[in-house]
Amino acid sequence: VSPDEEGICSGKYFTEAGLVGLLEQAAASFSMAGMYEAVNEVYKVLIPIHEANRDAKKLSTIHGKLQEAFSKIVHQDGKRMFGTYFRVGFYGTKFGDLDEQEFVYKEPAITKLAEISHRLEGFYGERFGEDVLEVIKDSNPVDKCKLDPNKAYIQITYVEPYFDTYEMKDRITYFDKNYNLRRFMYCTPFTLDGRAHGELHEQFKRKTILTTSHAFPYIKTRINVIHKEEIILTPIEVAIEDMQKKTQELAFATHQDPADPKMLQMVLQGSVGTTVNQGPLEVAQVFLSEIPSDPKLFRHHNKLRLCFKDFTKR
Repeated sequence: VSPDEEGICSGKYFTEAGLVGLLEQAAASFSMAGMYEAVNEVYKVLIPIHEANRDAKKLSTIHGKLQEAFSKIVHQDGKRMFGTYFRVGFYGTKFGDLDEQEFVYKEPAITKLAEISHRLEGFYGERFGEDVLEVIKDSNPVDKCKLDPNKAYIQITYVEPYFDTYEMKDRITYFDKNYNLRRFMYCTPFTLDGRAHGELHEQFKRKTILTTSHAFPYIKTRINVIHKEEIILTPIEVAIEDMQKKTQELAFATHQDPADPKMLQMVLQGSVGTTVNQGPLEVAQVFLSEIPSDPKLFRHHNKLRLCFKDFTKR
């Protein structure tokens, strides 16, 4: 580490005072960002230093800040907003090295797709010309052969953090699910005849999982995508996923503390309301009215039956 203007660092090593100063700055920054769990990790390094120096005053201050941080975790968990993520793809020779590159952008909490789209459209439109830049509105795979070589294209898609089932055992808290993020997912509905949406029995879904070169939060607000994986869900698998989601929403609404009748009413209307198109009733009629003729679908058929059993219990 090179010395800075104040001489905090010396050669490859920090002085003790320099290290303490930087860690205190880090703790203050994490606290301002609402990342109180990270504040605790920083102080785990600082506390032994102050204990070795018998600095009771500093230790008193640190434990006071820790109490404040843990208190905020208790009262604000689930209410904190750590960020919104978007996948941005660049297509066209005008982008140079960026051509066919994809990035995940981290934006401030509750950023709408229209906001980041307007910002990037304005930035690159000013650079290349508004008549040259074009924003691809859908999230379907881009076929470069169909693009105008004289234009620059940007594709922007909202993505969510993605975790495998085994990861969820360790990512229990809201902070766990919003920290150290490297994989993101977006879904694209499609039918075999080219339409995006169709009847239940013909509705497929493509899940695209992106892996970034570094984990968020990071010193940069965009990180390049280094791996992409696609999973195709058949119509019955789409139905299974939808039923599992409805069941989770019901479970969450019925276990809120304190109870929220309005939330429960909204979830019930969305789950079992007779006016809802393609609701659970129609899913059952389409996929469970008969035993499937294809043996490959037996497992999915049984899984959907179990999903309905769990749904009716909720």
